[in-house]
Amino acid sequence: MEPYAPLPIWCFALACLQYADIQGLNLCKEVDGLPKEHTLKQKREVIDSISSTMKSAKAMIFADYRGLTVEQDTELRRALRKAGVEYKVVKNTLTRFAAKENGLEELFPYLEGPTSMASSDTDPVAPAKVLCEYAKKFENFQLKVGVVEGRVMDADGIKALAELPSREELIARVLGGFNAPIAGLVNVLNANIRGLVIALNAIAEQKQEASA
Repeated sequence: MEPYAPLPIWCFALACLQYADIQGLNLCKEVDGLPKEHTLKQKREVIDSISSTMKSAKAMIFADYRGLTVEQDTELRRALRKAGVEYKVVKNTLTRFAAKENGLEELFPYLEGPTSMASSDTDPVAPAKVLCEYAKKFENFQLKVGVVEGRVMDADGIKALAELPSREELIARVLGGFNAPIAGLVNVLNANIRGLVIALNAIAEQKQEASA
């Protein structure tokens, strides 16, 4: 029987390369799987965030911010923040998913190109007012579509909405209209307080006289 002959070195090298290739392929599959799962989770979180905004917002306005400079974008965001309006850039694909979940498929035709979303949970007019003002100021900034109390409106509808008084303006008008009654109420309350003070002083004087 012939003694055992060792394998040529090239056979050993080939086997190592094949093993490494197999292991490397499996490793790539595992590594590739992690980012995909992470990306899907991130996308789901974004969809949920947009969907939540659609459910709670009194008004949402979508716009095309293409062409705005950094300075213009900063100025716009500052004005929206001052008005209590949330503003963010959104991805059309993810926004479509959120819109579908909320029965707002009417938004689909408008979700093309760069898209930003301004929303308010308290004032249905504020987003339209600020965005319309800056659409006039910056010609590159264009209104797309809006949703107010679940109703979808085009750019003309947004402009008409912007002409309405804001929540703060309405409150100021209401308070202005009730100035006289409020003043009367204050006088009545003051009179009652004055009467109570006089009554307490009288009781205190009577006690002092009784103890003297």
